[in-house]
Amino acid sequence: MEVAGRCQLRQLVSSKAPSALGPRSTLPRRLATFAAASSCSCSCPLRDGNRRAHGVRASESTDTDAPAFGPPRPRRPPRFLCLHGFRTSGEIMRRQVVGRWAPEVTARLDLVFADGPFPAEGASPVAGAFDPPYYEWCQFVGEDFLSCRNLDRCFSYLEELMAREGPFDGLLGFSQGAGLSAVLAGLQEQGLALTGVAQVKCVIVIAGAKIRAPAAVARAFDTKITCPSLHFIGEEDFVKVHSEELVRAFADPLVIRHPRGHTVPKLDEKGLQTMLTYLDKIEREIWEHSSTDAEIVGSN
Repeated sequence: MEVAGRCQLRQLVSSKAPSALGPRSTLPRRLATFAAASSCSCSCPLRDGNRRAHGVRASESTDTDAPAFGPPRPRRPPRFLCLHGFRTSGEIMRRQVVGRWAPEVTARLDLVFADGPFPAEGASPVAGAFDPPYYEWCQFVGEDFLSCRNLDRCFSYLEELMAREGPFDGLLGFSQGAGLSAVLAGLQEQGLALTGVAQVKCVIVIAGAKIRAPAAVARAFDTKITCPSLHFIGEEDFVKVHSEELVRAFADPLVIRHPRGHTVPKLDEKGLQTMLTYLDKIEREIWEHSSTDAEIVGSN
């Protein structure tokens, strides 16, 4: 158990990965759900075989949305599927995000951290700083981190995970996970990926870049991606130029700039205000969308 201010963090589900990716029907269950909360209430159950775990939900707002019928229900925090960086893990990203962001941010988010489908095929850039195991979402083509292979298997893995553990409101990614988050949002808007799961309504992109190959995946950027996005760009990051390009691929971006390199940064005062502005925006849009859905259900 870790403590961030008054907010407690609990790991709910984490299972050891096999040595290789199995067929889609037997994809490994490697998922951890974490939330910051000053009090505990049940989350949606997570199942791993015959096991069930109940989540620690982020502190729930006292505000309520009014459904078309029945009593008001408390608003839940936006739920993000978090995609880690190259040859790291969901646990590592949890420590990178929750350990560095202020409690007033993490308390407003329901964060689910998953491991990539592939065990790392080489040395991890965080070896020595974080313990293994390490995973990757796909493999780079040679030294070109803008060209990837095995994305089709990665997409299948993520769609099955999102169908099983969702719905999710958004994607939050770092490095390789950031580029993947942007691609998935763009392809889904065009009906080319994630067609069997709920719409991605928002993305948070930390040190991301536009994936250029294969060509079918690069189609994500044929038109501007319309979901609200928040981008983190480091002045000393080796992908800074590519991150700036990725910002321009979105129709409604906000940007947090920081002086560091390729990392999940702490939030300074200006960054914190930008983050809170973004959270206000997506909470409003998510709950307006939820109210519209309730009205449609009530009229049927």
